[in-house]
Amino acid sequence: MKFKGILATGLIVAALLGTANAQSKKTVAGQRWSVAKAKAWYAGNKWLTGADFIPSTAINQLEMWQADTFDPKTIDRELGYAEGIGFNCMRVFLYSLAWQQDKAGFKKRVNDYLAIANKHHIKTMFVFFDDCWNAGAKTGKQPAPKTGIHNSGWLQNPGNRLNNPGETAMLEAYVKDVLTSFKDDKRILLWDLYNEPGNSNKGNASLGLLAKVFSWARAVNPSQPLSAGLWKWDLEELNAYQALNSDIVTYHDYTAEDTHLKTIQMLKSHGRPLICTEYMARTKGSFFSNILPMLKKENVGAINWGFVAGKTNTIYAWDTPMANGGEPKEWFHDIFHKDGKPYKQEEVDLIKKLNGK
Repeated sequence: MKFKGILATGLIVAALLGTANAQSKKTVAGQRWSVAKAKAWYAGNKWLTGADFIPSTAINQLEMWQADTFDPKTIDRELGYAEGIGFNCMRVFLYSLAWQQDKAGFKKRVNDYLAIANKHHIKTMFVFFDDCWNAGAKTGKQPAPKTGIHNSGWLQNPGNRLNNPGETAMLEAYVKDVLTSFKDDKRILLWDLYNEPGNSNKGNASLGLLAKVFSWARAVNPSQPLSAGLWKWDLEELNAYQALNSDIVTYHDYTAEDTHLKTIQMLKSHGRPLICTEYMARTKGSFFSNILPMLKKENVGAINWGFVAGKTNTIYAWDTPMANGGEPKEWFHDIFHKDGKPYKQEEVDLIKKLNGK
């Protein structure tokens, strides 16, 4: 979600060499897909384009999924915007506490979301865990956005409960219940098991949960592929584990075209299909105009961060808050205003053209 630092070819090479050297001790028992199976799966889909999605009325994952604030009307309208520009998949974050407080209701809402997305011809990539932003989640009414601050209410999952032995059984039950319930659901594209493990200065403290979630998922053995996206190249142990246990290699890159292309060239050494599950930060040089055509040319799936400007405040940059809450001269993320008006018509026109709309 927040890419720290500029990608350097040397770091990428080091990470990949570390991956190769660690292969014998970094894989978990289970049925990791063969390269041939992964390629066949990828070839069976159209070129994948979409966004990381949360409705504009939700500040975080709990507000999206709790019963009182689940908003199918907004979800339907905004996924309609996605369909209109040819997006065919969206990446969506689940939340363990929302499942814990209302297991049956949570799964019903997941199913309701999938029905809406399917109506718009959109598949879904679900995310289970996340190390980004705020560590202390609480169920119930969520805070209002902090004026002008990017993702002021986004929640880590499990956050400050990471590596708490008392939480492990619940987290395992959450993963296995959701996976078992939807393991053969054709509306689901892929399971993204852990977003940016090691972020928020956690480093290798996240390796334990990362290994557990892969093991839990392999025990269920869903028909959809599993992945956990690479995002920071000096986290060598985490990178090795993620790359060697993912069926499809996913990654994040918010840099400009030249460095992003180097990332792709290096990650292709794994021989597996690639999906970029986060990109597009305008003030960092990552635009639709320079990145999206390159991703299509390289046959890499393209999932940008941000869709409709709303309570997440992701029109503001990570490191550039605006105390007055005004509209920044250049939006950081996001494509649409709430009413469906594009931020930049030329961007929407390019997305539609590349998607054959």
